[in-house]
Amino acid sequence: MKQAVSFPTEVEILIEALREKALALPLKPGVYIMYDAQGTVIYVGKAKALKNRVSSYFHGAHNLKTETMISKIADFSVIIASSEFEALVLENSLIKHHSPKYNILLKDDKGYPFVRLDLKSEYPRFSIASKRERDGAEYFGPYGSRGTTKAAIDSLCKCLKLPTCSRKFPRDIGRERPCLNYHMGACDGYCRREAAAAEYKSAIDKAVMILRGRGRELVEQLKADMTAAAEELRFEEAARLRDMVNSITALETRQHVLMKGSSDTDAVGFFTGDVKSCFAVLHYVQGQLLGKDSELIEDPLGVQESGESISVLVRQFYSGRQDLPKTVLLQEDTGDMAELSEFLTKQAGHAVEVTVPQRGKNREFLQAAVENAREETKRLTTAQERVTKTAQWLMDELNLPKPPERIESFDISNTGSDDVVASMVVFEHGKPLKKAYKKFKMKTIEGTDDYGSMREAVGRRFKRYVSGDESFAPLPDLLFIDGGDAHARAAQEAMRENGVDVPVFGMVKDDRHRTRALITPEGEEIGISGFPAVFSFVGAIQEETHRFAIEFHRSLRSKRVKASRLDGIPGVGEKRKEALLKSFKSIKAIEAASREELSKVVPKPTAEAVYDHFHNKNGE
Repeated sequence: MKQAVSFPTEVEILIEALREKALALPLKPGVYIMYDAQGTVIYVGKAKALKNRVSSYFHGAHNLKTETMISKIADFSVIIASSEFEALVLENSLIKHHSPKYNILLKDDKGYPFVRLDLKSEYPRFSIASKRERDGAEYFGPYGSRGTTKAAIDSLCKCLKLPTCSRKFPRDIGRERPCLNYHMGACDGYCRREAAAAEYKSAIDKAVMILRGRGRELVEQLKADMTAAAEELRFEEAARLRDMVNSITALETRQHVLMKGSSDTDAVGFFTGDVKSCFAVLHYVQGQLLGKDSELIEDPLGVQESGESISVLVRQFYSGRQDLPKTVLLQEDTGDMAELSEFLTKQAGHAVEVTVPQRGKNREFLQAAVENAREETKRLTTAQERVTKTAQWLMDELNLPKPPERIESFDISNTGSDDVVASMVVFEHGKPLKKAYKKFKMKTIEGTDDYGSMREAVGRRFKRYVSGDESFAPLPDLLFIDGGDAHARAAQEAMRENGVDVPVFGMVKDDRHRTRALITPEGEEIGISGFPAVFSFVGAIQEETHRFAIEFHRSLRSKRVKASRLDGIPGVGEKRKEALLKSFKSIKAIEAASREELSKVVPKPTAEAVYDHFHNKNGE
């Protein structure tokens, strides 16, 4: 018989052509640009040796995110650079220009923000603006980031006891009682009827002086007012002015740093969560934390390794900034530390050291940055977002018609040929629905036959649904089977015999018994280890299915063992078995009991029979 000849698919032909094209590249530094079928740039990367780096995409195993990107590549081009530093600069420029889908990106639409003061209002408020407008308002800045701009506004309001609530003036004056900020002494309560508009204007004028860099002049004025109040025996007013002087003096240094957007040390933290990531930068001046910038990244996984991602994010963050720190602390070696340092140094006009601290204060600063990124990610990622993201991934990667809301999972448990059972667990909207769990004890399968057992259990479940049994409704959107493609195939056959067709996938384990992939009945694997939320969710389903099956199997085996040891004893029926087990807890304890102890639980003749049953059996 002639063997069937398999021909390469169009995708395999394209990958082979791209591999040959990559192997023809030089062993020189440069940038490579990946395109999809529409000619859109989907990824930009740099390489020390273009041939090695680009060809690596087209052979060997990759994480799922990279595999997904590779499946979209229709072509690529390269730009040869004269050095690794030139490649780094070029990569940064191209990523900023194209915003490729598979590069991790910071949002680049914020610019360098300003503090805006609406002078048209009787009660003007400070706000953040992305740029100056010709709208009659006054603008201060620009500041280093939105984080530092917000810090500047918060500091001013706290220092001068300006309102930060949502009340509108003069509309809301006298409408409600002053809020907690007033009672805590953090606001002068301009919502009170007795509060004068002139006092508000005076506080705003002081804030404007500080923002214009005239803080010292303001302090001198306040000191003179304080002295005059003391001389006139207005001690409460003098004390109030003294506190304001102290607050403004303390604010001066911070305001200077915020206005310049500079620090001597920046600690960069990057954390990848299940659904989102966070990039955080803490700004230190002489060991004192004076500012923080952070940005949440919706897609936590780019194609890059974490070190490469940090390098790209650092360049995006500092690009265009004029005042850079002397030291930038990173949590791991990016592989291009020297080039990154040179990049920042040329931009700053002074030496910028990029380092991974191992101990001391700098290590503490870095750990604080990483912890900030971690907490920000967890705080802003809800459980519902994880469920939604996971369901969306399952729909996309498993080619489902919609995100699955109800998922059912089956597992088989047995010890040899005894008590072969199956479990069915149900997850709805990402959570176990225990009231819908089902147990199946095999009726038609003899001996150990996992595939036959799976076929029987799944077949009985869907036969009950087809017959109109409401306890087996509704149909699931997705079926998971604990096992490989053969188990999934057995489940698929059982469904089709009942006229039901639900997408079914096996759950394939790694050598540590964790679900590493899903597999179709035809044997096609879909890796999940590269997507933390999916990996965690599918693993939880597999563990719950296995737990439920094991518990059912153990309970049946335990009942069978207990029943067989008490069977055939004269006078011992089901109720007396139950009474004996409830009192003595185990067969072993019943066997060790004396006639007197047994007669306290069952009638004396029965106690004699139980005692004789065990002791005669042992030859006593």
